Amino acid sequence: MRNIDVNGVIDNATFNKFHWKVLFWCTLIIIFDGYDLVIYGVVLPLLMDQWNLNPYVAGLLGSSALFGMMFGAMGFGMLSDKWGRKKVILMCVVLFSLTTVINGFATNAWQFGILRFIAGLGIGGVMPNVVSLMSEYSPARKRSTLVALMFSGYAVGGMISAGLGIWIVPNFGWEIMFYLAIVPMLLLPLMIKYLPESVAFLMAQKREGEARNILCQVAPFKAINEQDVLVVPPTTESKAPVLELFRGGRAMSTLMFWVAFFNCLLMVYALGSWLPKLMSAAGYPLDSSLMFLMVLNIGAIVGAVGGGWLADRFSLRSVMVSFFILGSGSLITLGYENPMWVLYTLMGIAAATTIGSQILLYAYVAQYYPTSIRSTGLGWASGIGRNGAIVGPMLGGTLLALALPHHVNFLALAVPGAIATIAIALVARRFSEKPVQSEAETALAPTN
Repeated sequence: MRNIDVNGVIDNATFNKFHWKVLFWCTLIIIFDGYDLVIYGVVLPLLMDQWNLNPYVAGLLGSSALFGMMFGAMGFGMLSDKWGRKKVILMCVVLFSLTTVINGFATNAWQFGILRFIAGLGIGGVMPNVVSLMSEYSPARKRSTLVALMFSGYAVGGMISAGLGIWIVPNFGWEIMFYLAIVPMLLLPLMIKYLPESVAFLMAQKREGEARNILCQVAPFKAINEQDVLVVPPTTESKAPVLELFRGGRAMSTLMFWVAFFNCLLMVYALGSWLPKLMSAAGYPLDSSLMFLMVLNIGAIVGAVGGGWLADRFSLRSVMVSFFILGSGSLITLGYENPMWVLYTLMGIAAATTIGSQILLYAYVAQYYPTSIRSTGLGWASGIGRNGAIVGPMLGGTLLALALPHHVNFLALAVPGAIATIAIALVARRFSEKPVQSEAETALAPTN
């Protein structure tokens, strides 16, 4: 008989087909999530013409999903710590998929906005939970890379949405884009079968047999048998997980994560909403928004995967600080006249370091908090950050309305990056520099 430390088994596992399975399904869910979020921007021009929407109403419709994401991230993040990651992920997939399909039948702005808000609940709710699940099952030495690789599916989903929209919307109407959201529902039986539940949740629910079966897949060469006793480090978390985010020396770091999320999402959504307009206003011939969208999303993927790879070899803190500084610098440089190839290069760097930093932030938070409050920490950081996503487009619109000099606009967009840099630098090192192997692994001696 052996005492098997659950966390130690996962942290020291060799990447195998089980990890591929978790990575595949979590990434696929994130791709669906990204498709559903970006779909509004794809159909917006046709909607404005068809329903005679003014820019104010169109902006409110766009914000409705962001408000839903804010509440969904906080609410479903806490629920999964009680109900389990898998159950909440599947609930969110059903919620955003079905609601998006129904959205295709909307006949006015009110119906459309309400349905987008409900879909946003699922879109925002699934995010912290797939990050938590991927982080929990990733070997410690590959954790940042795998979480970042999974999250790059968001950009892939956005590219699919934009690519399909260019062909479908002019030829078949905007409704088809929403009907296609039924695909996740068709794959739901496979998700139920292949997506694993959190081992930590199974152990908390006294479902040791299921946990043992999963650990045998995570580390088949460990040869875990029925006589072995699975052990998880004891936790002192209370029944109020939100309060736990501020206990144990975590208060300052929790607040700094919220500040970083807010400012990073502000930059991401300000860029995504207004960068083409700002550059066009400066006289650049950026008529093709598709090319910009491709550069933006390709840069995001490169930044996410490259940043994750660097973080596993150095530290998330140092990589993120470097990314934020580089992102702010590239945004400032975009405010000055440059050849087109330099302009597109700077766009790619800005996307890689801002959207890439946002993805790395999820990995950072996931590694910072203990498993029992991980989804709560991710959910609240993401939920607070959604306020930045709402403010971002408003900031871009305000800058255009003020008719400021071109370089001042981009200087203003770079300021949140400087604030995020300071916030990340203030996160407590002792919780975040690297995944710490479980104390139980060294404290528990094998029993014969």
